[in-house]
Amino acid sequence: MTPLSIVHTESSLGWGGQEIRILSESQGLARRGHRVRVLCAHGARLAVEAAAWDVPVETLPIARKNLAGLRAISGWLREHRCDLVNTHSSTDSWLVALARRFGSGAVPVVRTRHISAAVPRNALSRWLYQSATTMIVTTGEALRRQLIEANGFDARRIVSVPTGIDAGHFRPGSRAAARAALGLSPAPILVGIVATLRSWKGHLTLIEALAQLPETIELVIVGDGPMREVLRARIEALGLEERVRLPGNQADVLPWLHALDVFALPSFANEGVPQALVQAMLCALPCVTTNVGSIAELATHDSTALVVPPQDARALAAAIRRLAETEGLRLELGEAARKHCVENFSYERMLDRMESIYRQVARA
Repeated sequence: MTPLSIVHTESSLGWGGQEIRILSESQGLARRGHRVRVLCAHGARLAVEAAAWDVPVETLPIARKNLAGLRAISGWLREHRCDLVNTHSSTDSWLVALARRFGSGAVPVVRTRHISAAVPRNALSRWLYQSATTMIVTTGEALRRQLIEANGFDARRIVSVPTGIDAGHFRPGSRAAARAALGLSPAPILVGIVATLRSWKGHLTLIEALAQLPETIELVIVGDGPMREVLRARIEALGLEERVRLPGNQADVLPWLHALDVFALPSFANEGVPQALVQAMLCALPCVTTNVGSIAELATHDSTALVVPPQDARALAAAIRRLAETEGLRLELGEAARKHCVENFSYERMLDRMESIYRQVARA
């Protein structure tokens, strides 16, 4: 079939699951023969990371909704032919929509919606999502339902395509070998979280939960972000310095996942289907999480995970304690979680679905 020319836009300067989804999908479709490019903001970490994924990237002044950004996007679209544009954040979505509205061609637009934050119910948002966008892709079914039920958007033009993860790479490994390689003690029950240090990921709740647990349980917080110093201060205030490690961002999180006994993601907002949770489940880790965004597509209580109320440190501590004390339950949940993710969240399935959507949109 004829290769497509696909352009992704991303105005965010940050780094997390959204940016990783852009690069992993771009890499996969490029390997299938499509021409894929990413336009991101000056100073975005995405521009630095793209080289490791072999994804072509170009930076433009699109971090803000202003005239410079509109001119940059408009000029780029006039000078470069493409079959479609996939926008990812609010700012770049508005810039692309306005560029098209004021004369930069009729290239079709896909809007990927990664988070569960509410979309304003007003005429401008309705124009952006319904008139200026050809197709909306959400990263979870709950996000799709939210746009249909809360905003009244056309269900026929909204599809859910969760981020796929390579189950051949993220698979169970030796806990003892991983801890030895990372310089971690073999003794404690090790709970871990892999996530950008943002407030809604629930790191503070996890730290509060740890303070309620025996000293034989320790915590690893992998990642970096704006909450780092806040978390450090809370760890010190609770006297947990000897029980918490913060190794920062890791190019390869797999050894850290292999080192854990329990994975926790106590998010309380803004989630689609979290990639880190899928990765942990594919490593057959027993997980404790919340029913936020589209997490329920991964986590069924007492079946594929333990599910606790958001921002409830007591409930989170009780769930971690239950797993720490019951090796059989850890094994049972971990095996069920991996099976569920292999069957429903594969990388190739994501690529198949996005490729089909892009072909449909390019023909529209």
